[in-house]
Amino acid sequence: MLRTSQEALMNRLRRIVLLRHGNTVGNSHERFHGSGDVALSDEGRAQVRAAGHRLATEVFEVVAASPLRRAWQSAALLSNGAPVLLVPEFREIDFGRWEGLTAQEIEAQDPVLYRAWREGAADFEFPGGERRATFRERVVKGLATLAHTGAENALVVAHRGVIRALGNHLLGVPLANPPELGEIVSFTRDGDRWFLGRRGSNPPALGAAA
Repeated sequence: MLRTSQEALMNRLRRIVLLRHGNTVGNSHERFHGSGDVALSDEGRAQVRAAGHRLATEVFEVVAASPLRRAWQSAALLSNGAPVLLVPEFREIDFGRWEGLTAQEIEAQDPVLYRAWREGAADFEFPGGERRATFRERVVKGLATLAHTGAENALVVAHRGVIRALGNHLLGVPLANPPELGEIVSFTRDGDRWFLGRRGSNPPALGAAA
């Protein structure tokens, strides 16, 4: 019965609009912050407000976010004062000892591991951090929290890795390109299948299979 109830809630969810948080005071454009809790920068707030303009005609029944500051601060700028649902499973992956470093610094410190990471192995484990496969399982569990709100149309503010993991799960294939800071990526369900909507602009109308 519990499983049937959860499936019914998932079936109610018809569209998920994902937004990657804006840039941070720690410069997330260049540095691997992962589980590090850095705040939005002025540039990041401007990026989120620009995304908000593109979403101005949308009505979301729930606004959810990662509990990391850069995500929930972004969500708060878009929620019009409504409560933001914090979903712990939507935290970014833990990069371990690579936290706060640039790709160039990581390559210099850990050239062998850096090459293994770039090769994209599904079972890669960040040194002192999280395994990719474990991270993806965690992120997918967050969908159940979203579904239990009973919403049909949800906005989720999260991170690059989280958006890629959700996209892979919903579509069954990896996203062609990782999302940029402040980028919108939308998914719409038609029957039992999810489809990728337009990226970086207003998501397609509910029910469209784009």
